[in-house]
Amino acid sequence: MAQKLLSLPVGVDVLVVDGNSSDGTGKLRTNSPRNTRKFMSCTSRKKRAGPRLHPRIKWALERGYEFIFEMDCDFSHNPDDIPMFLEAAKNQDADLVLGSRYSGGVRVVNWPLKRLMLSRSAGIYVRIVTGMLFTDPTGGYKCFRRRALQAINLDEVQSNGYSFQIELTHKLWRQGYKIVEVPIIFTDRAEGHSKMSGHIFWEALWMVWKLWFQNGLRRWPRKR
Repeated sequence: MAQKLLSLPVGVDVLVVDGNSSDGTGKLRTNSPRNTRKFMSCTSRKKRAGPRLHPRIKWALERGYEFIFEMDCDFSHNPDDIPMFLEAAKNQDADLVLGSRYSGGVRVVNWPLKRLMLSRSAGIYVRIVTGMLFTDPTGGYKCFRRRALQAINLDEVQSNGYSFQIELTHKLWRQGYKIVEVPIIFTDRAEGHSKMSGHIFWEALWMVWKLWFQNGLRRWPRKR
């Protein structure tokens, strides 16, 4: 994945965030590819997305990056889609670009029906409770614009897993920042296993109600 990202024509820097996994990711610190563009790796003892990514987002902001991506490293998110994200952000002046598995139809490969139904139901549930009209609010393939992340107090973001994805999007949406979706094809990982658990499921279930209350019981964003 690192080699693929560093070879993209748009030119990216790579920060690998390893959640203390057992797949050898941590070894990238010593075996990083030689390239003129930056490649960095870091290891966190935190296994969940939220606490693991907060300091990494701050790291990117401190270094002046204009566009900051979040994506999985198991090729379920296709790195070739990155130019499409950037084009959407620039042409539509978007503050957040969401990669959607369900925009204009279902674009999921090799997922069991049970997992697909859970994902689709979660998106509908988020839409009903919060009023966000996005087709894939739980997805983890995103492109943030710098000004959007600067508008979020990351120290106040406490959620993990899918609710972390929902919370970041909702905080920007309710402030009136522009969010657009681009269609992606999601392919289930060839190796490893999902971190989905009962705790993550229940956290996401109640988190959307918390976000609704934070928005003053409104199901629409504020005008900017």
